[in-house]
Amino acid sequence: MKKLLLFVALATLSFTAVQSQNVRFGVKGGVNLSSVNGDDVDGFDGVTGFHIGAVAKIGFTELLALQPEILFSAQGYAVDDTTVRLGYVNVPIMADFTIVEGLSLQGGPQFGFNVVSGYKVDGDEYEHFEDDDTFETLDLGVGIGAQYVLPMNLFFQARYVVGFSDIAKDADAKNAVLSFSAGYFFN
Repeated sequence: MKKLLLFVALATLSFTAVQSQNVRFGVKGGVNLSSVNGDDVDGFDGVTGFHIGAVAKIGFTELLALQPEILFSAQGYAVDDTTVRLGYVNVPIMADFTIVEGLSLQGGPQFGFNVVSGYKVDGDEYEHFEDDDTFETLDLGVGIGAQYVLPMNLFFQARYVVGFSDIAKDADAKNAVLSFSAGYFFN
């Protein structure tokens, strides 16, 4: 019984703390323009992909918030007649600085986890890489961008994320993704 009362008390305090911090939840999706940067990527071109996921915005003051997200992001690059697709679960944690009502600048780290990788050659079907050791599992980067939230809770974002870690085990190649998003905050 004491454990149940303690659990109810902690849950009530946690809920009250979350509400007092002005937490908003939402969803977003959009388009990625991705490529890779580095010494070993001469002649590589960008590809178009997408992202979709969930957003939270934790307000600390009227001007400062933290916006963590969890997204599936289709990224990759093209070289000669081969297109490489990399699927990541990305977790950006953006500091959000409001500069005027509705408009904010964002910046912060992003942690990416490669969950799928494949390729296609000159219009053939996509195939998964046979060797799971081709690409690194963890992708670290930093993002900067802007967000505009309309009074009806609809929001728009533009963000650029540049990778700090190599995506391939044998090459100096880092992700670079420009993304455009639309989303909606439920509260």
